[in-house]
Amino acid sequence: MFSHIMLGSNDIERSKRFYDAVLGTLGAGEPLHNKAHSGHVRLFYRHDGQVFCVTEPINGEEATYANGGTIAFKCNSPEHVQQFYESALAHGGDACEDPPGKRETSLGPMHLAYVRDPDGNKICAIHRTE
Repeated sequence: MFSHIMLGSNDIERSKRFYDAVLGTLGAGEPLHNKAHSGHVRLFYRHDGQVFCVTEPINGEEATYANGGTIAFKCNSPEHVQQFYESALAHGGDACEDPPGKRETSLGPMHLAYVRDPDGNKICAIHRTE
């Protein structure tokens, strides 16, 4: 369904340090650096056929986050969720919502951890329990 997901950043180097560490827990390697036609820097993280991007806004305005928006990253185990969460906090992220753990939801049981990246974007680590 998705081609890629892209978030804006007001400090691309800070975002790179954050996402290198956090997405590194998922197995994503060094991002591809790209410059938009406007000269703004973009980072493209590729893993398992998926692409996650971070960009400086090309319109020259401040990057903002979506109220109500969340991007979830698939993890392989509850321990993987915890590792993602701890890496995010250690690299400038902020905890949000409930502490990491198992939750019973209408979609079935899952382990979740929510954080905000250094630009305020809400991201989630998720492991769906079989």
